[in-house]
Amino acid sequence: MSYQKPRILNDYRDLLWSLLPLVLIAVVFAGLASQCSFAAKGPTQGQIPHFDVTAALTADARTLPFPIRNPSLPAGWTPNSGSRDTITSNGGGPVSTVGYLTPQGTYMRLSQSSATEESLSRFVLGSRYAGGAEQVGDQKWIVYTEPGEETAWIADLGRSRVLVTGAGNEAAFRILAAAVAAAEPLKR
Repeated sequence: MSYQKPRILNDYRDLLWSLLPLVLIAVVFAGLASQCSFAAKGPTQGQIPHFDVTAALTADARTLPFPIRNPSLPAGWTPNSGSRDTITSNGGGPVSTVGYLTPQGTYMRLSQSSATEESLSRFVLGSRYAGGAEQVGDQKWIVYTEPGEETAWIADLGRSRVLVTGAGNEAAFRILAAAVAAAEPLKR
């Protein structure tokens, strides 16, 4: 006959001895499934996905009802993503978005739309409000800032609005803003 302690006499050591086999089994299964690894090094940058920004923006220029620009950026700016969306609220419209990694490794996003500045800012930025302006060349950019959030710049280019946001520094914003403003609309 086996002896079993009354439950009232169980303590944290009994709990620890009960959980230890379960934790070991979970670690073994995670290791077998290659879902965890142990390394002394810190995080390393993975491979940047290939994204053909020229093909994507050319396709958008053919199908969207507003001018699309493909900025010519300096060496080291790597396109890595793109998407299309639609702002359905009042003053909305289609949105073409592409993303870039700067030479410093920060992500910058360029969104182009026929939506109003207010609709575009609410769609991408949420409840942030304009807090200033920047002049880059001949183009005025409205700056949206909020503590703890990414900065965003929006410019009105006539038949389209352009929004630049990301984790880059002011130089990255100026480079992307100048390249967008200097770019001619792509042919339809």
